Amino acid sequence: VSIFGQKLYAARVQVNPAALAAKGIGLEDVRSALTNATINEPKGSIEGSQKTIAIETNDQLFDASAYGNIIVAYRNGAPVRVKDVGTVVDSVQNTRVGAWFNNKAAEGIAIQKAPGANTVALVDTIKAMVPKIMESFPPSIKVELMSDRSLVIRAAVRDVQFTMMMTISLVILVIFLFLRTLWATIIPGMAVPLSLLATFAVMYAVGYSLDNISLMALTISVGFVVDDAVVMIENIVRYIEMGQRPFEAALRGAGQIGFTIISITFSLIAVFIPLLFMGGIVGRLFHEFAVTVSVAVVASAAISLTLTPVLCSLFLKEQGMHSAGWINRLLEGGFNWMLRWYQRGLDFVFRHQLPTFLSTLALIVVTGYLYVTIPKGFFPEQDTGFIFGQADAREDISFAGMSRLVHQIVDIVRKDPDVSGVFAYTGATAYNPTENTSRMFLQLVPHDHRALTANQIIQRLRPKVAAVQGVKFFMQSGQDINVGGRLSRTLYQYTLTDTDPEELDRWAPILERAMKKLPELQDVATDLQIAAPHIAIQIDRDAASRLGISPSLIDQTLYDAFGQRQVATLYTSKNQYKVILEVEPQFQDDPTALSKIYIAGPNGTQIPISTFAHLTTKIESLSVNHQGQFPAVTLSFNLAPGVSLGQAVDHIQALAADLRAPPTLNGSFQGTAQAFQASLSSTPLLVAAAILVVYIVLGVLYESYIHPITILSALPSAGVGALLALMILHYDLSVIAMIGIILLIGIVKKNAIMMIDFALQAERLEGKPPQEAIYQACLLRFRPIMMTTFAALFGATPIAFGQGAGSELRRPLGIAIIGGLLVSQWLTLYTTPIIYLYLERFSRWFGRPYRPSRMAEALAGDGRPVLLRERHGAE
Repeated sequence: VSIFGQKLYAARVQVNPAALAAKGIGLEDVRSALTNATINEPKGSIEGSQKTIAIETNDQLFDASAYGNIIVAYRNGAPVRVKDVGTVVDSVQNTRVGAWFNNKAAEGIAIQKAPGANTVALVDTIKAMVPKIMESFPPSIKVELMSDRSLVIRAAVRDVQFTMMMTISLVILVIFLFLRTLWATIIPGMAVPLSLLATFAVMYAVGYSLDNISLMALTISVGFVVDDAVVMIENIVRYIEMGQRPFEAALRGAGQIGFTIISITFSLIAVFIPLLFMGGIVGRLFHEFAVTVSVAVVASAAISLTLTPVLCSLFLKEQGMHSAGWINRLLEGGFNWMLRWYQRGLDFVFRHQLPTFLSTLALIVVTGYLYVTIPKGFFPEQDTGFIFGQADAREDISFAGMSRLVHQIVDIVRKDPDVSGVFAYTGATAYNPTENTSRMFLQLVPHDHRALTANQIIQRLRPKVAAVQGVKFFMQSGQDINVGGRLSRTLYQYTLTDTDPEELDRWAPILERAMKKLPELQDVATDLQIAAPHIAIQIDRDAASRLGISPSLIDQTLYDAFGQRQVATLYTSKNQYKVILEVEPQFQDDPTALSKIYIAGPNGTQIPISTFAHLTTKIESLSVNHQGQFPAVTLSFNLAPGVSLGQAVDHIQALAADLRAPPTLNGSFQGTAQAFQASLSSTPLLVAAAILVVYIVLGVLYESYIHPITILSALPSAGVGALLALMILHYDLSVIAMIGIILLIGIVKKNAIMMIDFALQAERLEGKPPQEAIYQACLLRFRPIMMTTFAALFGATPIAFGQGAGSELRRPLGIAIIGGLLVSQWLTLYTTPIIYLYLERFSRWFGRPYRPSRMAEALAGDGRPVLLRERHGAE
């Protein structure tokens, strides 16, 4: 719990230096009298044979007015009291700190949850406590809720719930359109709630919570968990339509498709293995994502291999699976039309195998080119309904002057229709190191009640607050995910360090001016403050020594006068308060007041400070920041609309290199920008590791070096589709989008797995040649491939186009998946069989050639296999 404003009660003793000098009394005499006038020490007790009596005295003063009667000294036999040389007022501990809510005096209480605590539960608990606490407050005190971050969490959960229900509905609709019977739709549909239920159980067991990451994982899992059940029931339905009884069809279909499901499941889980062991911020964030999706996929596979065949044997009918209605005929006709067009395209690529093979190689090159050229970012900027602002004024501004500027800014900001409240505080505190800065918190109206995003509101406010003279106001949208770095004026940070402070102070403004000229950046700011005026009291040590005055005594006296010094503590039955010593306010606002300060000599003589010292003015640093052991200056910046973080980083690095700064001056990105650089360097390794792990898993499953390559040949087309979709819709290649691309590695390969599994069975069990086997497999597996692909597409659609709270974080994931599936779906249907044939030929060069079957010998002149086309495939 942090308190902003800190207007805590105190008794302030304000003395008049001229009155003290006239009485021959020094500030140290007042301090000593105040310190000794009120104490709270043990006094013992009287211990008798029968009872004990505690001893107490009136050694304490309990209100400010009592301090005015304290005797400081005696002059001419008469006592000189504090009220004779000054005034005592009821005040606050620090008069140079202030906080306001909508420009009304306020205290701000910021409450942050402990690690592992539930934010929503914590907020509900606090809201329940506030009315009880208010019962002990005076009626004049109002308690208002300025910002409630749980509102965004609740809204995000509601949005994800809606998204998940829509996703489930779309996925079940896909199943119904392809299978068109009630039980054939219900059976795979049951895999969704059961898989999610198992996932919730595991999440609860390992201590996960429902947050943005886990909710995103659960939502995207809906499109995956039905895949296994769809593949299983489609194969069983195919055997039922061939005339087998449901029980026999379930046994045969499950036995035939079981290995395919295992392959799909293990290869999809393999994609997440690098994420599970990855370090850094990306690894920590997406460890939960990887575990959640993996558990859902494993649960789905277990259900599909056990429950789905049992339900099929019990509830599917032997007679025709589909009704004879016109809707069924229309849908069946549409599917047969798609199948015929696919077969024609397949015939075409079989006649032009080399160009098809070369197109796959070209896609690899295109994927690499798109990866290099696409704008890159870290995390999508979220609209959390909260804007952080900081006002900077000249370095010699007073607290009163800064307060006036803050009020002007607050008056402008609170007039914005999308701002519900503004809390501001200024003054030098632990949260605000210098007096010339002020921090503000802008709470926006709920997401559903405004048309603009937080960044758009910032752009609207920028020219308005820029009209306030004498101050610069910087704003940044609050983010759920903040990575390292110090609290800066704007969102991203570039820090300069140097062993030579003067060299650092000279080069930092040069780089700042150059950065301000970059059109990719906005609100470039610096924490370098080296133009603060100082009054230097030059002590003539010889003269001071002759007068018996030490530098320590001089410092103590100056601190008594101008330092708001605590000299005593006022104790009450419920609390304790400070007693502050200072000169009267009229002596604090003018440097000439120093000439009225007297220092007590050894014999009590009051000596003017001008007797042994003279005053000079100079310019010095207001504050000095460090990073590690070295002085540092941080340049912070926001991105211009439409600019990615990767573009900004590249331009800043090029700019720093062109300046030809000394080698001792080192520049590096900090916070989010630093984490972005780290993720950018690790992303290619992460993708490569995912592909390698998938290759190893597939190699173990198929006991082959060649077939995993065939399965992975679908990846370039998926990468091209994902990157193109992101570029067309003006999204960066962020960490979230990269997770979508990694997911695509696990999704798109299922098409190839289904084709290759059937082709290998046809080769090994029926002795068919590779070309005939893969051709038959393509046609037989066309329906389940289309079903699972459309299920994944519709599962990602609500994520890609969601507009609710927190949707900015999830949207790139859905866009990458949809783009990758749209492109890879059609390309891999044609390229995978050709890759399969070329790799089969390659393997025969180093292995035993196969004997062609009779069907392989009956080829037409154009090289196309002559097939007996049936309703549901080719045999």
